[in-house]
Amino acid sequence: MENEKKNVFSGIQPTGIPTLGNYLGAMRNWPLLQEEYHCIYSVVDLHSLTVRQEPANLRRQTLSLVALLLACGINPEKSLLFIQSHVPAHAELAWLLNCYTQFGELSRMTQFKDKSAKHPDNINAGLFCYPVLMAADILLYQADLVPVGADQKQHMELARDVAGRFNGIYGDVFRIPEPYIPKDGARVMSLQEPAKKMSKSDENPNAYILLLDDADTILRKFRRAVTDSEAEVVCREGKDGINNLISIYSIVTGKTVPEVEHEFAGKGYGDFKTAVGEAVAEALRPVRETYADLLKNKDYLADVYTKGAEKARAIAGRTYAKACKKLGLVLPQRP
Repeated sequence: MENEKKNVFSGIQPTGIPTLGNYLGAMRNWPLLQEEYHCIYSVVDLHSLTVRQEPANLRRQTLSLVALLLACGINPEKSLLFIQSHVPAHAELAWLLNCYTQFGELSRMTQFKDKSAKHPDNINAGLFCYPVLMAADILLYQADLVPVGADQKQHMELARDVAGRFNGIYGDVFRIPEPYIPKDGARVMSLQEPAKKMSKSDENPNAYILLLDDADTILRKFRRAVTDSEAEVVCREGKDGINNLISIYSIVTGKTVPEVEHEFAGKGYGDFKTAVGEAVAEALRPVRETYADLLKNKDYLADVYTKGAEKARAIAGRTYAKACKKLGLVLPQRP
């Protein structure tokens, strides 16, 4: 039955164009999830404020991301899509949860340590409490499942711990979420340093593919991809570069690894890298074209995120009010 579907929450920051890794690891699966689950997708702009943003860029990137998520196949008739700052309960519940999160728990977050090292001149309280806001994002919508990458698993565990602690004191307020990690494509590696994850923050632009890169750029980057001194397209230990390319090609074409190895048996790396680039460019072409059309229709985008926020406020408001009532806060009286 329809009401038995589980809830899925996922958020993505508007801090630049997502990479091929973001797409194959998570975003590509989001339209598929909406057929099986009640999906809530949020452009989490409040999270981006932990690092200094240029206001005009943040506004542009937020609208761009709404368009890109729609271009990737999210259907606002089936899923909830909204901008985080349009739903005040996210920040409000985060404050309540801050009071039930231990300082030691937050100080152990590896991502806080990493980002503090990268931005030593701006180690702010928001960065420290970032995982609590993430917990609020998830718990407001009584999420059963949360698609997360390996770098967010620690934050996910904190959300579960805080929810369990709150429930243990006040009763059943929050659903305890489970991580959802797709079987394939969960980790796409750098094209230049295939031992590390693909990231748009990489100083070498040849290391990553952006979702909106044109076909020529994609081909050029794949042709420059680091491989090894052999010339055999096979997946085995010690061939990180080729293993990564085989994985990418397998995901975008739907072919198994043995099928890929058979297809390129006796062929050189040049032919293989070109084929991977062409396959990726073709896979991303519909996304680029749909995105370009959507970005021209600002009224439609505004309609989507406005209606999405209205629905999100209604759902989030119920959870927030329940938490407030349990805590003994006096709820405002409706006229």
